[in-house]
Amino acid sequence: MFIPRLREIQDRVGWLPREELEALAARLDVPLSRLHEVISFFPHFRRQPPPDLTVRVCRDQACHLRGAVECTAALEAVAAELGGERRVKVEGVSCLGRCDGAPAALVELHRAGAADESRIIEKRSVGDCANRLRDIARAHLGGQPVPHDHVDHAPLGWKIDPYGEQAGADAPAPYSAAMALAAKIRESGGLSARKAAGQYVLDELRTADLRGMGGAGRPAFTKWGEVRDETERADQAYVVCNGDESEPSTFKDRELFLRAPHLIVEGMVTGALVVGATRGYVYIRHEYHDQIHAVEAEIERARALGVVGPNVLGTGQAFELEAFTSPGGYVCGEQSALIEAIEEHRSEPRNRPPVIEANGLFNCPTLLNNVETFAWVPAILLKGGVWYRDSGVAESAWYLAKRRPDDKPDRWPRGRGLRFFSLCGDVAKPGVFEVPAGITIGELIDMAGGMRDGLPLLAFMPSGPSGGFLPARLTPADLPPKRRARFPAGRTEIDLREIPLDKAEFDDLGLMLGAGLLAVAAVPGVSAAERILDIAVNATRFFRNETCGKCVPCRVGTQKLVLIGERLQSPTGLRERESLFATVRELQLAMEQTSICGLGTSASKPMASLYEHDWAGAST
Repeated sequence: MFIPRLREIQDRVGWLPREELEALAARLDVPLSRLHEVISFFPHFRRQPPPDLTVRVCRDQACHLRGAVECTAALEAVAAELGGERRVKVEGVSCLGRCDGAPAALVELHRAGAADESRIIEKRSVGDCANRLRDIARAHLGGQPVPHDHVDHAPLGWKIDPYGEQAGADAPAPYSAAMALAAKIRESGGLSARKAAGQYVLDELRTADLRGMGGAGRPAFTKWGEVRDETERADQAYVVCNGDESEPSTFKDRELFLRAPHLIVEGMVTGALVVGATRGYVYIRHEYHDQIHAVEAEIERARALGVVGPNVLGTGQAFELEAFTSPGGYVCGEQSALIEAIEEHRSEPRNRPPVIEANGLFNCPTLLNNVETFAWVPAILLKGGVWYRDSGVAESAWYLAKRRPDDKPDRWPRGRGLRFFSLCGDVAKPGVFEVPAGITIGELIDMAGGMRDGLPLLAFMPSGPSGGFLPARLTPADLPPKRRARFPAGRTEIDLREIPLDKAEFDDLGLMLGAGLLAVAAVPGVSAAERILDIAVNATRFFRNETCGKCVPCRVGTQKLVLIGERLQSPTGLRERESLFATVRELQLAMEQTSICGLGTSASKPMASLYEHDWAGAST
């Protein structure tokens, strides 16, 4: 594989000179154009020598709300003071996964002949950000060590970890779930009886109703069973953990990687034993330096315990696992684009069919799940599927009020299980929260200390920029026309805080629910129209910056949406809003129906929210 070798060259030289690439191409017997195909696509690779420091300031929603523009200007002033772009370069960057530390910046320390180091600046005022950069730069330029800032983001005691402190003195030994499965395989007569031995895992996942946590919400047992069946007709199969997590407002996987890598490794090993895979990859975004080290260390620990390696826990099955560091790009979070990256191609999403389960990595059956999905597997197997299923809020007042005699069985069962949300924006204590499915938006905001400075809730993004904005008070007109009949009977308006954070409920109302949530406060002296338009344009720029460019509707449509948003921000924009919104609607229809992946189908949502909820016509 040449991506790790490209990293080695960049660590050694600081960038990727032509002579180094020519030598690598000759050693690997691949065309030089093949290397450039990858290098030119991914932002991690440098084709020019870097300055002594590169400062990347997050410019997306949470950081934008908390002063990223002012922070960037202050850091640029510090860079000029220290010698300009030749020594210190400041630039904007897409979400760093530090939304709870907004405004956040990543400082890359470059030194010839040594691997890059990085430091995070977060949870500081604009003035403190500038002072911190000044201290970092002076130390680095002076050849002195640069200490890390240690910020503790998440509470301990998660129920997801059956081996953690909350489990008490009687907690089982690490990897007990995988060991139990391995024992069944050995007792059943080895790999020939693997399918029968692993069936209890699928049965527990079915009972638990564990869903994919990457957004689609597909039942895990269905995917695992399909990959198992496909593997019987193949010579090779893979397990892949999608830890790219580049959606603004989403940072839960960052904490799971750092605090519970053993659960992710065990979930993947369990999946490999069930489906018959012999190799796996933990795909992690390159900005998560500490998380990469934590996963690599855990894989080595698992190897020492016999959980990973040529003979997994005496079953006779090999399973080799490694961390794959993403070369960068939001689109890599799309599962087929992620697979293209591991295969060392440009991360451009694939057309379907075929599907990943049958023709995934290297055209082999592939079990691909989100970090959280794999991490829940050990607890479900040790505590039982019923424990997980019944941990949600299945019979809340909201559900009971909406239930009707003629209701058909739900596509999405209500209030099932536990899950993680990351909440940021204008809340007092942004962070990662493990909560029962079905907890309301208001309850989660209260867990985060309420809205900052006691300001009222203006809007809520329930799925990062992909879900658009919901107003603090919803009417039937705020729902898609086909879903308005599902509005609570007898109500003409509901407080957004009442709605359960449940995939079933959001699907019922025709809304999106992801893992990354952002609350926006109403600010005195700033109209609702102005505030929401500002964030909508910011979110649309994110999509424009991150499109891979493969399909025309996404590549062209995102730029047109940005131009429309900027036009609406001009003095004459509101007078033209009807014609501009008509163009947004046309773009939305074209992009949703013709884009290849979720980036293109969702990119219009922030701007579409303006007319769907009449934000541009609001005065307060």
